[in-house]
Amino acid sequence: MILGLQFGRHCNTHCLITAILVTVVGVVNGSTQISVDEDLQNLLGRCHNQSGDDYNNCMKQTFNDLRAFFTTGVPTYNIKPFDPHHCGFVELRRGDIHGPGNFKLILRNISEYGWSRSEVTKVHTDTEDQRIVYAQYFPEKSLEGQYEFKAHMLGAELRRRGHWNMTLYDYSQTTSVQRVGAPGSLLKVHVEVDRIGGMELHIENLLGQPLNQLADGVINSMWQLGLPFVRPMINELVSSAFTDIFNESFRYFPLEKFLS
Repeated sequence: MILGLQFGRHCNTHCLITAILVTVVGVVNGSTQISVDEDLQNLLGRCHNQSGDDYNNCMKQTFNDLRAFFTTGVPTYNIKPFDPHHCGFVELRRGDIHGPGNFKLILRNISEYGWSRSEVTKVHTDTEDQRIVYAQYFPEKSLEGQYEFKAHMLGAELRRRGHWNMTLYDYSQTTSVQRVGAPGSLLKVHVEVDRIGGMELHIENLLGQPLNQLADGVINSMWQLGLPFVRPMINELVSSAFTDIFNESFRYFPLEKFLS
């Protein structure tokens, strides 16, 4: 949900937050280069001359006015849709895989749905650090993909793989986006889970048949107890995935072309 733009000498944090809009909205309601450029010109110039709280509030309102366009992306500028959005690979490791209690988790071919119904509730800019922080609420978000898990536990190696899917209800997150280095350098994205009101999770082959249904039941009835322990890992996985997604689609978007 952030656009990786090339900052000019005079392009400050307001340029960066303006760029979020292209990512969040994914505007394509015309079939020609001219219509796309006109749409982006009107869109990106909406809040450009404002500052401070007025700018933040204008951007928040603009995001939410254009939620319907999450599904389209901007193919002309290689901006991919965000509902659903896809991530091919994300990995989480803890310690030496051959050590006791350590593990490696790989998620592949991840699809995530629910962005069109989300709402940006707060936007904050940090000019000095070139950082944007925004809060987002999802009444429902769902994810699915393939997983591979490897660990050493109690002297034995554990390997599992299969399909997984998860639905989150009454969910909110805060995303921080910062450019590190000179114009054209990579964006750094960090996502924090703020609230999960409800969750349904299915992990294929976690315990093997016929115990897998039992495992689902235990996870879905007791996930709140384990959330404080797994929240940091969720934040790390999501942050890693979105850093890759944002840089792939938005690193070289020609933002200054559309600023009034």
